[in-house]
Amino acid sequence: MTEDNIEQATLDLLASTGWDIVSGPTIGPDGTMERDYTDVVLNRRFDIALARLNPELSPEQRAEVAGRVARTSSPDLVVNNHDFHLLLTDGVNIEYRHSDGSIRTTQAWLFDFDNPANNDFVAVNQLTVIQGDINRRPDIVLYVNGLPLAVIELKNAVDSKANLQAAFNQIQTYKKQISSLFRFNELCIISDGLDARVGTITAPFERFMAWKTVDGEQLDGIVPELEVMVQGMLTPERLLDVVRSFVVFERDGKDDAKFVKKVAAYHQYWAVNKAVQRTIDAAKPDGDHKAGVVWHTQGSGKSLSMMFYTGKLISNPAMGNPTVLVVTDRNDLDGQLYGTFAACKDVLRQDPVQAENRAHLRELLDRESGGVIFTTIQKFFPEDGGDTFPTLSERTNIVVMADEAHRSQYGLKARIRESDGSMVYGNAKYMRDALPQASYIGFTGTPIEFEDKSTPAVFGEYIDIYDIKRAEVDGATVQIYYESRLVDLGMDETTKQWLDKEVDDLLEGEDMNRQDKLKAEYAQKEAIVGNGERLRLIATDIVEHFENRLTALEGKGMVVTMSRHIAADLYNKIIEIRPEWHSEDDDKGTIKVIMTGSASDEAHLQQHIRGKQRIQTVEKRIKDPQSDLKLVIVCDMWLTGFDVPSMHTMYLDKPLKGHNLMQAIARVNRVYPGKEGGLVVDYLGVAGALRDALETYTQSGGQGAPTLDINEAIAEMKRRFEIVRDLFHGFDYMRYFTVDTRGKLQTILDAQEHILSLENGEKRLKQHVTELSKAFALAMPTVDALAIREQVAFFQAIKARLDKIAGSTTGGPTDGDYKMALKQIVDKAIAPVGVVDVFAAAGLEKPNLSVLSDEFLAEVRGMERKNLAVEALQKLLKDEIRVRFGRNAIKSDDFSTMLEAALVSYRNGTIEAAQVIEELIDIALKMKVSLENNETEGLEEDEIAFYDALLANGSAKEIMKDDQLRELARILVERVRANTGVDWTIRAAAQARLRVEVKKLLNKYGYPPDEQALATDNVLKQAELFADDWSKKK
Repeated sequence: MTEDNIEQATLDLLASTGWDIVSGPTIGPDGTMERDYTDVVLNRRFDIALARLNPELSPEQRAEVAGRVARTSSPDLVVNNHDFHLLLTDGVNIEYRHSDGSIRTTQAWLFDFDNPANNDFVAVNQLTVIQGDINRRPDIVLYVNGLPLAVIELKNAVDSKANLQAAFNQIQTYKKQISSLFRFNELCIISDGLDARVGTITAPFERFMAWKTVDGEQLDGIVPELEVMVQGMLTPERLLDVVRSFVVFERDGKDDAKFVKKVAAYHQYWAVNKAVQRTIDAAKPDGDHKAGVVWHTQGSGKSLSMMFYTGKLISNPAMGNPTVLVVTDRNDLDGQLYGTFAACKDVLRQDPVQAENRAHLRELLDRESGGVIFTTIQKFFPEDGGDTFPTLSERTNIVVMADEAHRSQYGLKARIRESDGSMVYGNAKYMRDALPQASYIGFTGTPIEFEDKSTPAVFGEYIDIYDIKRAEVDGATVQIYYESRLVDLGMDETTKQWLDKEVDDLLEGEDMNRQDKLKAEYAQKEAIVGNGERLRLIATDIVEHFENRLTALEGKGMVVTMSRHIAADLYNKIIEIRPEWHSEDDDKGTIKVIMTGSASDEAHLQQHIRGKQRIQTVEKRIKDPQSDLKLVIVCDMWLTGFDVPSMHTMYLDKPLKGHNLMQAIARVNRVYPGKEGGLVVDYLGVAGALRDALETYTQSGGQGAPTLDINEAIAEMKRRFEIVRDLFHGFDYMRYFTVDTRGKLQTILDAQEHILSLENGEKRLKQHVTELSKAFALAMPTVDALAIREQVAFFQAIKARLDKIAGSTTGGPTDGDYKMALKQIVDKAIAPVGVVDVFAAAGLEKPNLSVLSDEFLAEVRGMERKNLAVEALQKLLKDEIRVRFGRNAIKSDDFSTMLEAALVSYRNGTIEAAQVIEELIDIALKMKVSLENNETEGLEEDEIAFYDALLANGSAKEIMKDDQLRELARILVERVRANTGVDWTIRAAAQARLRVEVKKLLNKYGYPPDEQALATDNVLKQAELFADDWSKKK
């Protein structure tokens, strides 16, 4: 199987779903001349589409539209891509003069989103794109109406070096070298024919996701992912839907002028489309106004799903300019969710608005034009203490969208107020009073509790479930591990049980009088948990534990406390241990406390009380992986909807249960490079609450545990450790830790030789050490992890050395690829090994003589470490080919092919190290002979290269005399040099003229006619390698 086979299979799949297939060369300068190599837009197709979709436009107006589409406003690729996306989804405004003389504006559409069949869908393979002096050829480009919307990069499924990471890296190279193609890009797809991932031009490798289902119902686990993606995402109709409603540019929190481009994952796409249809049905005259509940586990993009839903709903004609009222139950959550929507407002096609108070809310709801309004549910509580809330609007196209819809304050149930015996209802009842004709939909990251009857009564049944298990399997989230590090409170069992009652749960939905009583009870609990000696023990443990965690993996941590007072006290205990972590400047310091308050709060809280702007400053720092802010202490804020992907550790010292617990621990389940999982360290004892949460989860139909015990991570680390250690069976690597520096270096060289002598040893070691490193980072700093720290570092050193010897060109996984960021604290003798060059590793003195000299090759033949000799010599030969033959296309290809063939046999185990050394030496001698022959030919370097291009056809040497070939080579150099300029490689017309000139010369000198086409291609290929130098000398 070859990459060409996979490409053809992909084209067949695309054809079966409605794409026309066109070969890139057939529409280039040597084909129909539909495009120049510098053109990335198929201009003729684009103009035809514009005319078809906008028949009222004149040719001049169509040209103006095309100019607007082609125009760039910034040197930044992503900014230009954002500009294009808006033109694509919103149309292009064109001014024209009406018959009455007035200037009017019309909208020109690039696509017909409502009628997919009215568009032109073409998949082009092997499309040559030239930008500057760079020539690249992506595997497949998907064009819609002549615009390149998607790039597909393919690798070979049976080639271990050609993996998805290599395909991703290729896309990144294209973005840099042929950025003009990506100005119009909406999707990047990478695949090896089986596995397939999709992402955007700003997505890191970890955020390229699979598309798991064709129809949104059945998971297609046994069908190749590429087939599922083509049939489930890339059909013409669905691609248009994705581009129109499920691509968003999120403004970067650090710089509003920068964007992060995101595309919906498959679970978001299908859930949103189902939710929109359910809402339309619920809002009909005979509907029940209950759209349902979307349960997508925390960290899987619930906020983005809510935004995609809102954007698609408000643009649906069936809803008639609806108002979407986004409801949360806390001011900080309202602000967080509003911030997400505001950062992605393009998909809403309007600015969202926050209701400042009840009067402002009423004013916003009165608007018939619709909109997106944010409010807290408390604004619906009757001001006069009555049992009803006045009607705000009776419109039927109002949709109430509740975040975390399962909470008790959304309930309908009534209870008796203790203070005066009056009846008090859940806030959902008051919302119904205010908006009697509205439809309701809920989004939640945790399941509805089994005994909760209010949530289904308000919102309806589940629309879609995306649980922990699916999120972890898909890579949407990482697993959370749990470690108990309880601090003894010194109290009896009855007091412990009393403390275990969750205060947050007690306070939910209560009136102020009732809350005052509960706060008194809370204060008693706070006094026990906030005991000074206990906090000192916890502070000491956090500092030691977190610093050890950072030696294994860079990232952020969060400490969750029971109250603001405890948060402030714990902060003081920590900075007593690490005073350098403290700073009063919001832009500096390693640790911060996040809380709100007022001027009347106690003095020791005042330094931590921040207004909105200052909190945003700290928020940007904790979200920035590069900032020196590593740890935040919170009590209520940032426990829901707060997204910091690099956060990997949570220290929990607050009694939580149910959905509050599930939401809090999800702060550490976000995907981040090198992050195998998140860790929750429990100081108060929430294990029972986690078991209860799992029971609720299972009853609701979810799969997967909220957390795994840290012992499971330790067990996995030990398993992977044993796999790596088994690779060293028969080799005493432990001597490394007892010998002097010279002995350590010798041990490393011997260890490399041992690994290289094993079947697939290098590949196995790299794979298993990478896996061990991830598991080790997760288990740090447990006793078991600390016990093997030095051995893990030794294995890392061997892997690093093998990477260096191979020049990291093998294509296999490396620590750099996975961004592991390991920082083991080990014997310093390992560090210098990282800079030992390839000759020392192989036991060679760095040669003063040529690598191709007889003396050096004899030294290689006599080496004891044969496997290291192979790795060293192949690297040196690659360098020699690049340096000595880099501008000779034929010789470079010939020697590279010979070298790769020898190495393939060696790596497949079909020949031994000693045999491949002889083959490599033979290649070196052939290179040496070639260079010596060049010196006797009487030709210059460029002339020799063209001479070799002519000799690539064996029959030419037999038919023509050698002096004829040399003379032809000289003439070719003169003619080609005269026909090349600074832009020659990108000017199709100039290349076409040169092709004619070369053919004439070949005929004149009697070059074999049957081989002239190949010789012409070789000459032009060779010309590209010298063009730059020649043009600079003119």
